[in-house]
Amino acid sequence: SNIRENGKLIFFERKKQAAPEKPVKKQKTGESSKGAASSKQSSNRDENMFQIGKMRYVSVRDFKGKVLIDIREYWMDQEGEMKPGRKGISLNPEQWNQLKEQISDIDDAVRKL
Repeated sequence: SNIRENGKLIFFERKKQAAPEKPVKKQKTGESSKGAASSKQSSNRDENMFQIGKMRYVSVRDFKGKVLIDIREYWMDQEGEMKPGRKGISLNPEQWNQLKEQISDIDDAVRKL
């Protein structure tokens, strides 16, 4: 019971337990309906994802009705699905435009180093 009192261990235990259950549920419960939905989501996500490194992407997405430009590292789960990692930043369109306006200044600063 001491292990379960530690917040981190509980989190990891739950995560490990949830991972094998998810694919089993997908396979057992109408794979055609869920498969179609996930393929639509993944194809839509792929259209809005732009690779900038090995596992780094810029993606454009809608979050709670707001457009966000997400620059983020991704990781592969046990099922081979890409999941967004913690390392990254989400910019609203105004912040994205401010970044774009400063690209040449940023390039100059990079050249000077």
